[in-house]
Amino acid sequence: METAIPLGMFYDNVSILDLKSTSINNVYIHKDFDAFSVTMAVLYLAVCIVGLGGNSLVIITILKLDKMSSATTVYIFNLALADGLFMVGLPFIAIQNFQDQWIFGDLVCKLVLVLDGINQFTSVFCLTVMSVDRYMALVDPLRFARWRTPQRAKIIAALMWFISLFPVLPMAIYFSSNYGFCTIDPYLASDTWWLTFLSYTFVLGFALPFTVMIVFYTALVATLRNSRPQGGPSSSLESHSLEKQVTKMVVAVVLVFGFCWLPFYIFNFCSLHRTELVLNFTRGFEFVVLLSYSWSCANPILYACLSEKFRRHFHTLLCPVKSSPTHCDRDTEGYVLHDTNVQDVSVLL
Repeated sequence: METAIPLGMFYDNVSILDLKSTSINNVYIHKDFDAFSVTMAVLYLAVCIVGLGGNSLVIITILKLDKMSSATTVYIFNLALADGLFMVGLPFIAIQNFQDQWIFGDLVCKLVLVLDGINQFTSVFCLTVMSVDRYMALVDPLRFARWRTPQRAKIIAALMWFISLFPVLPMAIYFSSNYGFCTIDPYLASDTWWLTFLSYTFVLGFALPFTVMIVFYTALVATLRNSRPQGGPSSSLESHSLEKQVTKMVVAVVLVFGFCWLPFYIFNFCSLHRTELVLNFTRGFEFVVLLSYSWSCANPILYACLSEKFRRHFHTLLCPVKSSPTHCDRDTEGYVLHDTNVQDVSVLL
């Protein structure tokens, strides 16, 4: 089946390319429901399942075994919660793209987009705050101890959720399903409005957080290198091992975040001025949207599974104590995650 779809721009995970009953600048493209469409639908489903499963496991682990006993796990909990809720909107977008129409009504359209945006910004804000928290935890834990209590972390997390509401409020006004798709209304939003909206969401959702993460992670790695102990070989080896693990984690965090979100914003900005680029890479938009969602699947791995202590927690949760010793390590019984030992790389995760 082939349908004509008008050219436009899209924000977050919804494309104006999907408007069916109207056109923008009288430019149309065609979309074929072929093997590519089926493959994308399967990939959307896979990302949704993996994202929900991974983040749910992190949430259950923290609530059951850790009980948010440290500032670090408070942030990880809120990160997993935002990423998990971010996955909830994915089936709606996948069904829209696959069926070439929005079937859930205007109210659900606005609700899905607003909640989707809140979870996206909260997730990014969590990562930004975690970069600062890691720096304070390792560079001068005694000096910043009063700022890294679970109580303060919960207050900061609540503020992040509240602040995330404001950047996406315009979506409740300018997005609708009036044209068969849940997307921006071209008769309400001008090109200037769209450029402004896209610019400030890019700054708040990518540029500023990405810069903060690079600055604090670079300072963290530099501090580790400059503070190597001058003691015996064992202490020097331990410090070098910690530095190596932290460096790997930092590189992974920065690369994954940039890889998943930068293409999304590049395509958005190109759609404003490069019509021929959008026409040639229409399917690329669908892949970039999927890539932005897959970022939430990577977070449980980057911020939990890379931690030895979280791996022990997962082992305890998935392998009950009553199981046979040949299948479960009894050393995990009663293990509680804490980040008071600054020489443990897990404090960074």
